[in-house]
Amino acid sequence: MSVPTMPAIPKNALINLGLQMAADIHYQFSPEELVEQTLELGQGVLSDTGALVVNTGEFTGRSPKDRFIVKDNLTKDSVNWNEFNIPFEAKYFDQLYAKMMTYLGEKEIWVRDCYACADLNYRINIRVVNENPWSNLFVYNMFLRPKEEELDNFLPEWHIIQAPGFKADPLIDGTRKHNFAIVSFTKKTILIGGTGYTGEMKKGIFSVLNYILPHTKSVLSMHCSANMGSDGDTAIFFGLSGTGKTTLSADPKRFLIGDDEHGWTEKAIFNFEGGCYAKTIDLSEEKEPEIYNSIKPGALVENVTFFEGSNRIDFSGSKITENTRVSYPLHFLTNALKPSLGKSPKNIFFLTCDAYGILPPISKLTPGQAMYQFISGYTAKVAGTEAGVTEPKATFSACFGAPFMPLHPGQYAEMLGKKMMADSVNVWMINTGWSGGPYGIGKRMKLAYTRAMITAVLESKLDSAAFEKHPIFGLLIPTACNGVPSGILNPKNTWSDKALYDTKAKELALLFIANFEKYASGVSETILAAAPIA
Repeated sequence: MSVPTMPAIPKNALINLGLQMAADIHYQFSPEELVEQTLELGQGVLSDTGALVVNTGEFTGRSPKDRFIVKDNLTKDSVNWNEFNIPFEAKYFDQLYAKMMTYLGEKEIWVRDCYACADLNYRINIRVVNENPWSNLFVYNMFLRPKEEELDNFLPEWHIIQAPGFKADPLIDGTRKHNFAIVSFTKKTILIGGTGYTGEMKKGIFSVLNYILPHTKSVLSMHCSANMGSDGDTAIFFGLSGTGKTTLSADPKRFLIGDDEHGWTEKAIFNFEGGCYAKTIDLSEEKEPEIYNSIKPGALVENVTFFEGSNRIDFSGSKITENTRVSYPLHFLTNALKPSLGKSPKNIFFLTCDAYGILPPISKLTPGQAMYQFISGYTAKVAGTEAGVTEPKATFSACFGAPFMPLHPGQYAEMLGKKMMADSVNVWMINTGWSGGPYGIGKRMKLAYTRAMITAVLESKLDSAAFEKHPIFGLLIPTACNGVPSGILNPKNTWSDKALYDTKAKELALLFIANFEKYASGVSETILAAAPIA
């Protein structure tokens, strides 16, 4: 194995964790060393562009039903316990922790000190213990990297213990299956076992920040991308998978703050991360040049296949999974803002892919509507996106990231509303889905039109526009927008059967109303009044 180029970790730091010292410990290794070790261990191969390609094994994505939060005196009354925030007994956490320490004490391990939050006022120091080198490369890519001189006095506040080869026994360990990801806010530790999917580490810390920052720091945590113009105007983009969040925020004319996780203070937006974790299915240089050109030495590509007889990645291949991914540090991007901080946003975009063809391609929201839509987190899946989906299917994910939000969605929404009003922020809904009818009848909105709408907003060209009100959803629809045919702005005008549009709009409104029932008791009257009329 290579000799480390960084200082050795103090042995008592790991002994204090309960980790026995039988293992070989590799501390703060460089990306080059981690790639070399992965290749030596036969755990990965290089692509023709020099990126490291690995297979994460049994799990190629997160397992939400196996993600738990320890329920104790700290969390019992503050966490919004639901199908995503699943309670876990402290005694089982302690039991698994001890087992994992024994397991890792007999292994070769990789340790990395890093931190989250680009705003140093909210920085949390993290020490990660990994069972394999490529997982440690992911940590290097995705978390923020301390300077070498900071390591001598580095004191971790949180720990991530990740051991893909360790499997729980559900009968005695309190888990559902052999795999698990468990957060203890009291012990400030995340345990991940039985799964090699690296995203569990990223989303584990995101969940931690989504509890700590709003609950104790009055900072709104957000599942969004963010960019900034040359004059300092910041825009943020919320949206579920498939709505265009990464594509629309990756504007070469603007600086990228981050593509996924951010905090909003009284004065600024800041990135939680130090890298990007992008999907690569059907990736092309034409569609996503920044991501495509980041697949180079130092990048970690997961679960892709190669063209036969070569080491050239087949980005259209989904033999292993459609959730193929690449992680790389932010400095791989030519337009990344350094440090990853921007001013409070001037505009917020909620991205949705409405496969029913009901919502306008662009609309302006009142503060109440913004909070209502934020809690709803609506998009729609279409046929072919997953097994059993043969027609459009409405999907709601609170705060556009329900699986990672430990608090009640109403708390995040109230914070959003206060910040919007304090900073006079404009909120827009952008429908990247269908026009002229639902999926199968209408056509998907042209990307060029969507980009033109966002550009019009960012260039303040809609500030003095005339608007008309949607009769059911109450959204304000501009009557004209530069670069966009005026005939498509009001969705009803694009349907040949206007009466059918009204019927289907009411049906969609009822889905919104039914979904919102579970949140109604925890939100204000202002938010409740913003519901659509069915």
